[in-house]
Order: sequence, then structure tokens, then C-alpha cells
Amino acid sequence: MDAKESGQMGLATVLYYLTTTVLATLLGIFLVMTIHPGDPSIKAGSLPEVPVDTDVSPLDTFLDLVRNMFPENIIQATFERVQTTYVAQRPRISKNSSDDVIIMKKAISNTRGMNILGIIVFCTGFGIVISQLGERARIVVDFFIILDAVIMRWVETLMWFAPLGITCLVCGNLLELDDLSDTASVLLLYVFTVIAGLILHTVITCPILYFLITRKNPMFIVRGMMQAIVTAFGTASGGAALPMSMQCMEDNCHVDRRITRFVLPLGSTINMDGNALYEAVAVIFIAQLNNVDLSFAEVLTVRYLKPILKILIDTVTPSVCSVTATVASIGLGSVPAGLVSILLILNTVGLPIKDVSLLLTVDWLLDRVRTSVNVLGDGFAAGAVAHILERRLNVSDARNDFRSEIKEEIGALIDFIAFVDL
Repeated sequence: MDAKESGQMGLATVLYYLTTTVLATLLGIFLVMTIHPGDPSIKAGSLPEVPVDTDVSPLDTFLDLVRNMFPENIIQATFERVQTTYVAQRPRISKNSSDDVIIMKKAISNTRGMNILGIIVFCTGFGIVISQLGERARIVVDFFIILDAVIMRWVETLMWFAPLGITCLVCGNLLELDDLSDTASVLLLYVFTVIAGLILHTVITCPILYFLITRKNPMFIVRGMMQAIVTAFGTASGGAALPMSMQCMEDNCHVDRRITRFVLPLGSTINMDGNALYEAVAVIFIAQLNNVDLSFAEVLTVRYLKPILKILIDTVTPSVCSVTATVASIGLGSVPAGLVSILLILNTVGLPIKDVSLLLTVDWLLDRVRTSVNVLGDGFAAGAVAHILERRLNVSDARNDFRSEIKEEIGALIDFIAFVDL
């Protein structure tokens, strides 16, 4: 394929993945708001209430996101973020007035908490500039590559203690709860909400989208990808199931090898429909546990910022920002990567991150289910992109065959002329 065809394939793939991710997030938000699995009564008196400034408008919340995207100081962004608050003040009035008047004045201040969004935007821009400088920036690239390797080795060493740490987190959270039976029922309803959303996305959303694009039976893809789905469920890793996904799509679904070798590896990185739905449900579930009503702007943060954050985190160059790459690439079984993304979103909308440890008790099951959904979604994407580019690939193949025939004929003619001269 030439550069133009490769660009068209990349554009079609990214648009398809972004569409399915947004649809999955919308479905997750709808289900969790409808079923409402979070019951704040199980935490009554166990944790302090989360301060929520109800006077902050949705516009202020959205503008805070924009301000945090461009931090004034990148070092300060690692421990502080910008937040709009309303401060009660007494106005200067006449001494003869006996009225106790209080007005709320808007103030923009720095609050404790990592500005993840600002760090990601800075690192992305930093990486783009480095790539444009080419060889002149090679020293900087090598520095971050080595730094990334050092931190990864450090993280791998620390991960040996992760099972003990996670056990302590879960036990500590469970001991603070008033009623374990109520907690179990709430978690069961949470699991039901997530799995119901994943099933609906797999059975309805993806097949309908695939049918609208290709006008073909989506069950053909499901049957062809069955072995890859089982592998994904057993390993809970999309990367481990990638070779099997390629084999299934090429041998069973007869998709062009050029499509599978591009779409499937890209999908294993950025196409996380299952994770998008799961994380949307988890964030709003934690808000419900803390009796926090998310504003419209904050729900939009979960809806739109989630896919953008995911793509930015997963595609940022590891040699540019080793810390971000480390967070994004954590895929060890003891700490699922989806929970890391949840921490980022909770930090963005200002919700407590302590309750994430409660989700660890059921994440071992949900991780396998959503990984299977991700792998099947990659298969649908490969089939859809193959249909979109089928005509162009056929024209490209015919053109390449014609060029090969011309070269063979010219070569034979040259050999004949050389023979005659002899």
C-alpha cells in the first residue's frame, strides 16, 4: 500500500474505534444512572463526606478542565490543579445598615491533587516537538528511554509486593463498612450493571454498527473470533490474545493480512470499549456511594474525557515521559490497567480515590469479561475497515500486478536483446 492508502486506513480505524468507545461510554452512563447500584447507606459514618460546592456551575467545571490542560508550571501540576470555588464575603455597606449580607465571590485557586490532564497535554506536545527535531533531539530521546527503563525496573520490583498491598487496602476498606451483607449486595448489583452493559454493547451496539457499514451478518465475525475470545477471557490480556486474533481474522474471516496487521495491533492499544464502559460505570458508582450528584459538566467529563484520556495515555511516546508511559502501560494481573484510568478520571472530577480498593474485590472477573469484549470489538473493526477499503485494495493489487507484468516483459525483452547481440 502507498502512503495515501495507509493514511485512509488509519483514519477509518481511528474513527471507528472512537465511535465505539463513545457509544460504550454512553451506554455505561445510561445503565449506571438508571440502575443506580451505588448505595451511600453502606458507608454511613465510615468515611467523611466529600465536600461538594453546589454553587459551582457546569461552565466553571468545564473551564477548569481547559485551564488544567495548560498548567502554568509543569512541576506544580504534579501536585496541584486549578479549581473554581465560591468564597463567602461580607460586602462593604453603610454602618447604619443592620442587615447581615453575605455574597459569594468566585475565586480560582490551586487545590491539592495531581493535574493529570495538564501533564498528559504537556508530554504530548513535548513528544511532537522532539519528533520534529529529529536527530538533534536524539540525546533527549535516549535520556527518556533510559529513564523509562529504570522506572520500569523499579516498578517491576515493587509489583512483587502488590498482592500484599492490595490485600491490606481491601481489608481496610471492608473493616470500615457498617454491613458486609449490604456491601456484597451493592457490589453484586454493580457487577450486574457492568456485565449487562458489556453484553448489550457486544450483542447490540457493535453488531448493528458493523451491519450498517458492511451490510453483512455480524455472526460471521463472532464465530470466526471465538477462539480469540476464549483466549482473551482466559488470559485477561488483549496483548496475549493478539496473535490468535490475527490468525482467526485471516483464516476464519478471510480478512486481508494488510488490514489485520494494522487494525488489530492498534486496537489492542486504543480500542478499549469494555474498559470505557466499565470505567464510566465505576466512576459514577463511586460518586453514588459517596452520595455525590455529578453535575452535567462532570458527567460530560466522564463521557468525553474518558476516550480522549485513554487515547492520549496509550499513544504518548514512552521516551518522552517515562512516568506517564509507566502508568499507561501497567498491565500486570495484580493491578489492572483499567483501575489506573479510573484513578485519573476520579482525580479529574474531584471524587475520592479511596473507594477504588473496593472495586478490586470483583475486578478479577470484570477484567476478563471486558478484555473479551475488547478483542471482539477489534475483530468487528477489522471487518468494517476491510469492507471500507476493499475496492481500493483491489485496485491497488491490480495496479501492482500490472506493474509486475510490465517489469517481467521488459526484463524478458532486455534478455532477448542481449541474446541477439551475442
